[in-house]
Formats: sequence, C-alpha cells, structure tokens
Amino acid sequence: MPIVCEPRDRAEHLIRSVDGHVVAADSLAVAAQLLERDPRETLVVIGPDAPMPEVLGFASALRVSRPAAGVVLARDYVDVTLLTKALQAGIREVVPADDLEAIGAACRRSRDLSRRMLAAAGTDDRAPSAGREGEIVTVFAAKGGSGKTTLATNLGVVLSQGGRLRVCVVDLDLAFGDVAITVQLDPVRTIVDALPMAGHVDTTGAASLLTRYRQGIEMLLAPVTPGDAEKIPPKLVGELLAVLRGMFSYVVVDTPAQFSEHVLTAMDASAHHVLLSTPDVPAVKNLRVTLDMLDMLSYPKEIRSVVLNRSDSKVGLTAEQLERAVRSPIVAHVPSSRAVPISINQGTPITLGNPGHPVSQAITRFAEEYLLGGPATHADRQPRGRRGRRSA
Repeated sequence: MPIVCEPRDRAEHLIRSVDGHVVAADSLAVAAQLLERDPRETLVVIGPDAPMPEVLGFASALRVSRPAAGVVLARDYVDVTLLTKALQAGIREVVPADDLEAIGAACRRSRDLSRRMLAAAGTDDRAPSAGREGEIVTVFAAKGGSGKTTLATNLGVVLSQGGRLRVCVVDLDLAFGDVAITVQLDPVRTIVDALPMAGHVDTTGAASLLTRYRQGIEMLLAPVTPGDAEKIPPKLVGELLAVLRGMFSYVVVDTPAQFSEHVLTAMDASAHHVLLSTPDVPAVKNLRVTLDMLDMLSYPKEIRSVVLNRSDSKVGLTAEQLERAVRSPIVAHVPSSRAVPISINQGTPITLGNPGHPVSQAITRFAEEYLLGGPATHADRQPRGRRGRRSA
C-alpha cells in the first residue's frame, strides 16, 4: 500500500488524495521501515511537516536502493530552489499541500512511471537482456525533406516487433522536431525537462521524460518553446542516450539535417548510422559530403547503411548512377507513394497502419537485414565513436 509520511493530525487530507488504501507513517524513519517490509511498494507521499534536509536524504537513498519507487512531496510553499533540490535528490513531483487534486494526479503519474521503471529494470522480457545494453540507431540526412522523421518513426515500429521489444524514438531535431506531430502526441514532457538532471541522469529521471506511443514504443520528444533548443548541452544528450540504451532494446534517434555537436554525440553512441537520401542531385551531393565527413571523423564504414527514399521516382537518375556518385552501396530502396503522406496526416506510421504496403515491406526488410539480429551480430555493432572521442 502507498505510504503517507505526515504526523497523524495532519495526514488525513493527504490520505484522501491518494487512490486506494494507504498506510500512514509519523516520520521518514517509519516510512523507511514500512518500505523495507514491503519490497513491492512504489509510492511514498511526504507531507509538508517533514524537514527538507531529511526529505532530500530519504529520496537520495531511495533512488539508489529502490529506483522504481517514487516520492511525491507536498509542501506549503513551492519555489524554483525547492524544485531544483528536489529533482536533484530524485523526487518525482513537488505539489502544493493544499491542492488535493494535484497530489492525486502526481501520485497516479508516479505509479505509472514506476510500472514502466519495473519493466525497464528487467521484470519485462521486452527490455534488453542482462549483461547487454540496447543499440542506438541514428537516422541522418543532410538535406531536409528527405523523409528522415518518417523513416525513424517507422523503424521504431518495426524494431519493436509488435511490442515484443522495447524501443525509444528520440527527436534530436531540437529546434524543429516533427516526431510528436507525426504520430499525434501531445508533447507535455520533452527533452528540455532533463535540464535539472544534467550530470546525474538515471533511469528514473529518463523514464519521467518519455511519452508512451503504444505498447513497446516510448518517445523522447523535442522542445516546443522557441529558444529551448539552445539550452540543451550536447553532454546532456550523451547522458540521456547512455541511460536509454540500458532501458530499451533499440533507441532510434531522429536528427536535424545538419551536423552539430548534438548529432555527433548521437553518432558517437550509435551502433548503426542510417544515412538517407532521395534521387535528386542536391540530396546526392549532400550524401556524398556526409560520407566524406564521417570518413574524416573516423567513423567505421561497417556501421553505416545508405537508404534511398522515393527510389522509384522518375527523375533521370538510376540506382547505379547514384551508387557511383556517392561511392557507396545503397542497401535499401524505399518506393514513393501517396500513402506515406496520408499516413503522416493520420498520425499512424505506415508500417503500423498498412504493414503489407510496399513502403512498409521495404522498411521492414531493411530493419530485419541490417538492424535486427542475434547476440553475435549485436556484439559486432557496439558503438565506436570518433577517434579520440569514445562514446559513453
């Protein structure tokens, strides 16, 4: 049962805000004892009378010993300083003590997060197996409009294998990310909410940033407020990817159409680079520049795959001409179809809404042949960053 930590004469209003039966604790020491007796409990609500230094110590210790357990803190007065200290200690939510509805909603969010954390910690067989982290797949195109976000979201669907594996899609196009609108998600939580965690991101914190799309697929969405993209340091991106790799079988990163420290950080951490182009001269030129750049930065050729989108467009360039131009084999050809923009407008990836479509089949074949694989294949594709800059 959830634990409410508050002196009995003030605990009644907190107890009413928590769904179901609860157990009361007069002090944090008693709350710790109750948690020790019930290893399955995942929620502690701490009232405003608990001394803040003790609260921070309790939450910090709980984050280490019981990472799936969450703390909701109710305070008479909430300010930025309090919020910052609370987040750093691992407290999930800080809410006004007199807002019973907000306390109840925070408790429900915390319980939902705990369920996801337990899955990520290994009680769910869709998570990476013990001793092996998941793989990061970065999708990149140096020309906008190539279909990068569409490919990334559809790869996320295919790699999840109907929910059998856990996949996270990360929108790293921080200024103009389209993942949320492509699958019609409300970006209540985005990567910018990770800023207070910088330097100490853990699985609890990372899970709190994610938006569930469907079974097996979570998404880390791009900021929606102008200027927020500039606040996110590349180091924080590296921290998040390192943690997500331990929570998911695959992490698919959608990137902006330009090299940046954020993009290079993702590429450093990646087991596979998916390089996308379309059959037009500007896109092919940019692909050639991309390949030269990756060679110059000493990324291994064996972890990259060139994918041609809208490959059947009648534009006067054949696949053979394109391969000669970029001096690299094209491993997958995704045909053009009006069904793709229709699926985007409907908010349903085509591999999910119409898995038998030729576009879906092309993406699925690519994922099965080049991304999905057994343990030996995974071992051969561990991240190998730039020379002198190993990934985390």
